[in-house]
Amino acid sequence: MGILVNLVNVLAEAGQVGLVALGAGIAMLCGAGNAIGEGMICAKAIEGMTRNPEMQSKLNSTMILAVALDETTGIYALVVAVLLIFVLGVPALG
Repeated sequence: MGILVNLVNVLAEAGQVGLVALGAGIAMLCGAGNAIGEGMICAKAIEGMTRNPEMQSKLNSTMILAVALDETTGIYALVVAVLLIFVLGVPALG
């Protein structure tokens, strides 16, 4: 892990600011997948509730847990993007 951080630091210091921005953008693409996943989780839970209304409480609690676990992926992606941009010390343009 330390070698990878050192490599990214060297690239950022060598004027490769674009690579850091590209990495942050790729990390945030995970947020788009996260939104699609949450929509699919909710859609399938609602479909299950309409097919079997007696299971609504179990499906609802399972859906909330699944959405919470899926949301952590988006939060981790945001943290990675913020760390790439601010911790690596991208120099101000200008």
